[in-house]
Amino acid sequence: MDGLDRRGFNRRLLLGGAAAATSLSLAVDTISAPEAASADATARTAPAGGEVRHLKLYAEKLADGQMGYGLEKGKASVPGPLIELNEGDTLHIEFENTMDVRASLHVHGLDYETSSDGTALNKSDVEPGGTRTYTWRTHAPGRRKDGTWRAGSAGYWHYHDHVVGTEHGTTGIRKGLYGPVIVRRQGDVLPDKTVTVVFNDMLINNKPAHTGPNFDATVGDRVEWVVITHGEYYHTFHLHGHRWADNRTGQLTGPDDPSQVIDNKICGPADSFGFQIIAGEGVGAGAWMYHCHVQSHSDMGMVGLFLVRKPDGTIPGYEPHEHRQENKQQGKQEHKPERRQEHAH
Repeated sequence: MDGLDRRGFNRRLLLGGAAAATSLSLAVDTISAPEAASADATARTAPAGGEVRHLKLYAEKLADGQMGYGLEKGKASVPGPLIELNEGDTLHIEFENTMDVRASLHVHGLDYETSSDGTALNKSDVEPGGTRTYTWRTHAPGRRKDGTWRAGSAGYWHYHDHVVGTEHGTTGIRKGLYGPVIVRRQGDVLPDKTVTVVFNDMLINNKPAHTGPNFDATVGDRVEWVVITHGEYYHTFHLHGHRWADNRTGQLTGPDDPSQVIDNKICGPADSFGFQIIAGEGVGAGAWMYHCHVQSHSDMGMVGLFLVRKPDGTIPGYEPHEHRQENKQQGKQEHKPERRQEHAH
């Protein structure tokens, strides 16, 4: 899924009307984006929540045998649309299953009743050709009646099918029925662009090995990453040349924030996290690699590029397809000695 460029947000997306096929922002965006290169510009922040939102979502079979979610018929994608909310918002999703198998919508991290659980166990899935309204609620942090503290809904979450193939949605997830959810707290800094990386078994966003996906930005852009893992394996997400804080937002709150700054994080099945970075900050433009740092996984193609351009649009030292060809050639060279050793025995 390509990144959502917020500077074009109002031109491409109308809440309650026609929506973009690959991403949906439910945050109110009334302040124009600052110039990326301006150090004095004030960062845009998320407003207070409390809105009631509505959207239509479709589950579809894709031409290549995969499955996807989409905001319009015939425009499903893998991953599915990015859904953003603010703490306190309620979202009603009219879900239509256009496929010939039962499907559902199950979300992590948000509040819902069993009728919106999206499982066969409580009959909250959807038959072929059927529709169902799923309701997701969010809440701000606060104190319970017993005096203990209740965390808010803010975070980097995700949604997925829970019934295709098995009652746990194993086939649906493997074929691409998943997508990202972001819940923001009032005052959270808003990015210029959001990208989603899903480690699904040994693929990234269900794309063939060594084919990305690649993401574009310009030096100075505030880029938000949502990282999700599905399938059977643990992965480690590593981004070259950039670092983030290991906390809810990925950002330090000040000089005394004790959060560890990292550039590599373990992400197991159904885990998700997110962070923001300033593209090229301290390192400049370039083709910056991101990949799973389990060595055999990266060797087998779990790798893509974060293409950070200069303001003139150029990327120093980068030629399209160069990285993919080098990876394939490297893989051949690494396997040749192993085959010769096998023959020797």
